[in-house]
Amino acid sequence: MTILDTPSPNFDERSLPISMIVLHYTGMQDGPSALARLRDPEAKVSAHYLVEEDGTVCRLVAEQDRAWHAGRSSWRGITDVNSASVGIEIVNPGHDWGYRPFTEEQIAALIPLVAAIKERHGITRGNIVGHSDIAPARKRDPGELFPWGKLARLRLALPRPTRNLLDPMWTQGGFLLALERFGYDVSDAMAAIMAFQRRYRPELIDGEIDAECRMILLALLLPKPQGDH
Repeated sequence: MTILDTPSPNFDERSLPISMIVLHYTGMQDGPSALARLRDPEAKVSAHYLVEEDGTVCRLVAEQDRAWHAGRSSWRGITDVNSASVGIEIVNPGHDWGYRPFTEEQIAALIPLVAAIKERHGITRGNIVGHSDIAPARKRDPGELFPWGKLARLRLALPRPTRNLLDPMWTQGGFLLALERFGYDVSDAMAAIMAFQRRYRPELIDGEIDAECRMILLALLLPKPQGDH
């Protein structure tokens, strides 16, 4: 895989070992605009990699350094997500500029990139997450059109559980406790529920806890979630 070096000045030192990969969409009108912003010292944002719509992969920050992509966020007790993660921006206009499916070329480039990072740092599938997973009250990316299933089939993300599902009949409070145990910040309950749905039940993102949501979450909390992926 060819990676173009397009350095950004926006980084500092890590204070934690790498244990996560965070996937984003750029949420800007085009790739050149996103790349320029990620390299602008005034913007104070960056990522380790950017994947263009034609599949070109750009490296902006070395993996040993702390890029500034996660913002105010948390996952499984980690609150300095930037220090613990490798951030990958995927060019897509996002919900504000005409959200659309990611290109085949992007996903074909993203898969070996994620696989290599996962292998280098011994990252678990449960710690390969979207920006909306770590910042549910603020972010929606990479969004409901991101093909998590393709990554899951290659063991590069958790699958959507589909087999041997049982409804634990949790109350709303019980569901939120389980969701927090899984990794989400549930201080904004509606946002956390919608982020979970966006990732694991993207065809219906309504913020309502139903039997399907409870069954999926219970299965994800088991040692080996079983899905068609």
